[in-house]
Amino acid sequence: MRARLTDKNVGQSKPIDMNSILIVEDEAIIRFELVDFFEDEGYCVHEAGNADQAIAILAQHSSIRVVLTDIDMPGSMDGLRLAHYIRERYPPTLLLLVSGRVSLPQSALPTHSAFLSKPFDPARLMRTIEDMTR
Repeated sequence: MRARLTDKNVGQSKPIDMNSILIVEDEAIIRFELVDFFEDEGYCVHEAGNADQAIAILAQHSSIRVVLTDIDMPGSMDGLRLAHYIRERYPPTLLLLVSGRVSLPQSALPTHSAFLSKPFDPARLMRTIEDMTR
């Protein structure tokens, strides 16, 4: 699957390739399942267990255009703070925030992001990404 985000969506002059994703999840089993799922969908997948690892990966891989992050994570910042950090530094990036413990109103999320409660259906996750790229 290959989604495209055009200039009308985020002010870019060229389409953005949306098939590179960063999974930020501290629970290894969930992270591995998500990595397998997105690889099966044709994505180039990067993974991190916390926000610090995610920031380092983003700095090294400018091709990442989708970040899925758990909200409740150990480390220097939680997933919500990470999402705001990413929005400020990498504006075209689509952000998916997930949690099985808290629910966030849209007003707490950075722009061009979505919240999904765990557990979630992978098909719903893909529909959310597709909807965000329109």
